[in-house]
Amino acid sequence: MVTKNPYADYMKAFSDYKTPNFDFNQVLNFGRRNAEAFSAASSVIAESAQAVSRHQAESVRTNVEQLLKTAKEMMVNGSPEINTTKQAELAKSMFEASLNSLRNVSEIVTKSSFQAFDVINKRTAEGLEEISAFASKAAA
Repeated sequence: MVTKNPYADYMKAFSDYKTPNFDFNQVLNFGRRNAEAFSAASSVIAESAQAVSRHQAESVRTNVEQLLKTAKEMMVNGSPEINTTKQAELAKSMFEASLNSLRNVSEIVTKSSFQAFDVINKRTAEGLEEISAFASKAAA
C-alpha cells in the first residue's frame, strides 16, 4: 500500500523558493564599521574625561595654594579686621574660580559630546545608505 507523503506540498514550496543575493562579508563589514565608530566615539569621551580630571586637579591645586598663602598671611598679621577682610576676599576669589572651573568643564564636556555625537551620526547615515544598498541588491 502506497501512501501519499503529507509533506510533499511543503517540500515543493521550499524547492521553488529562491534565496536573495546575500553577502555575509557585507554584513560583517557593516558590523565592523559600526564597532569602529563606537570605538572612536568612546575615545573622544575618554579623552574628555581625562581633560576634565586634569582641569579639576589643577583647579584644586590652585585653590589649596591660595588657601595656604592666605592662611599664612593671616597668621603673620593678627588683626581681626584685616583677617576678616582676607577671609572674605578668599571666599570671593574661590567662588569665582569655582564658577570659572565649572564653566570650563562644561565647555569641555559639551564639545566632546558633540564630537562623539557627530561620529555616531555620520556612521548612522552611512549605515542607512548601506542598508538601502543591501535592500536594493536583495530585491533585484
